[in-house]
Amino acid sequence: MDPKKRDNRIASKNSREPVLKRRIPVNIGTIIFGAIFLYIVISLVLYITSTHVVSYMVTSGPLSSNKEYTALVIRSEEVITTDTGGYMTYYASENAKVRKTGSVYGLSQSPMTFEDAPMDEETLDGLKNSMRSFSGSFDPINFRETYNFKYKIKGDILSAYMKNIRQDDSSTAVTMGAQTIYVAPDDGTVVYSVDGYEDFDLTTMTADKLDRKTYAKTDLKTDESVAAGDAVYKLVTSDSWSIIIPLTSRQITDLDGRTSIRVKFLKDNNTAVGSLSIFKGADDQYYGNISFNNGMVRYINDRFLEIELVTNTRSGLKVPISSITHKQFYLIPETYATEGGDSNKIGFLKQQIDDEGNVSTVFTSTTLYEHKDGYYYVDTTEFSEGDVIIGGSDDDEYRIGEKANLEGVYSLNKGYAIFRKVIIMDKNEDYCIVEKGTPFGISQYDYIVLNASQVKEDEITYGNRG
Repeated sequence: MDPKKRDNRIASKNSREPVLKRRIPVNIGTIIFGAIFLYIVISLVLYITSTHVVSYMVTSGPLSSNKEYTALVIRSEEVITTDTGGYMTYYASENAKVRKTGSVYGLSQSPMTFEDAPMDEETLDGLKNSMRSFSGSFDPINFRETYNFKYKIKGDILSAYMKNIRQDDSSTAVTMGAQTIYVAPDDGTVVYSVDGYEDFDLTTMTADKLDRKTYAKTDLKTDESVAAGDAVYKLVTSDSWSIIIPLTSRQITDLDGRTSIRVKFLKDNNTAVGSLSIFKGADDQYYGNISFNNGMVRYINDRFLEIELVTNTRSGLKVPISSITHKQFYLIPETYATEGGDSNKIGFLKQQIDDEGNVSTVFTSTTLYEHKDGYYYVDTTEFSEGDVIIGGSDDDEYRIGEKANLEGVYSLNKGYAIFRKVIIMDKNEDYCIVEKGTPFGISQYDYIVLNASQVKEDEITYGNRG
């Protein structure tokens, strides 16, 4: 036979023979890999089919429900005018305290050049110390303080010079060369601006007085000459001051009976307690007047202040309103509670009847979520409606059926929703404050469901922690 034909027949025969498939060897590594793969698939399915919720971390603190106001500041202020005209020289710096007969400003018929004045060693040492102090704390960003320092140095030099030439402390002016020096008529704080509220009378109060858009303040400092009768500075003569706020009828009700109140000044977050009174303005609207005995200097250049009345000082665990839910519990009279024979756990003796009609009792320990008004609140999963609870004697029994709700949240600390009781102390539109240390309650830094309507108890949840 032709060798080529023989080879072709052999190849054809071999091609018709079945090809044996290679089997994957089964070993411990394959089993472990398969188990891990199956776990991943199951976890992925559970994640896709489970409820995704946003959690919230419980924090501790007060409830931010205090009302904010724009307050009008009223002080004891006296506008000082000059009786003659001339060029001004300032000797008291802005917001400086001056004693009665202390030098404030000078007037001359032509611009004055400040010249040296004789002074003793004590005054000179004081000036040197003031200069060193100013140099050490100088801030170029706040260059305005340089002018205040200039007026202070002038005032100190002038005061030292005038100690030797003044004879009558009752006079309001002293002539020194070509200049007349004017002094403060009383103890007080010097302010070089006016705004028309200096002689404010509470009986004239109207809502438009609180309109900051129409408010205007006039700066009295000038390098030009002034005329007789012009205002040259303002003297604040008392540390007592007050603020006025508008009140609605509801706010009046909330403040009823209060004679003092704590105020937080949003400008610097300082707080102070003031005396509160309520009065009716000229527009028949009601206003609150809060008076203080100190702290005036901090806000001496402010006519309006943003404040917050600290009426809510209760502190606890802060929880979103959306996290609050309700759960039903069975009510069992406290007189039916007992302790187990082999433990100190509180529970109840539940009546049981077997298939043959024999009656017996079994001790059932349970979680007591609340004890109020003579009843214990027990979970509805631990008993069934109609179960009979036995008391101190066989004929003393209670049939379970009455229910009541408790407020709570769903805890996510274990990865699924667990009801936890809360006791709400206060709330606003967004948050509530709940008591700390509540049995079967929550603690600071616990994670709870942000929106309780999205889950059910014992449901496994997935989501982001807020």
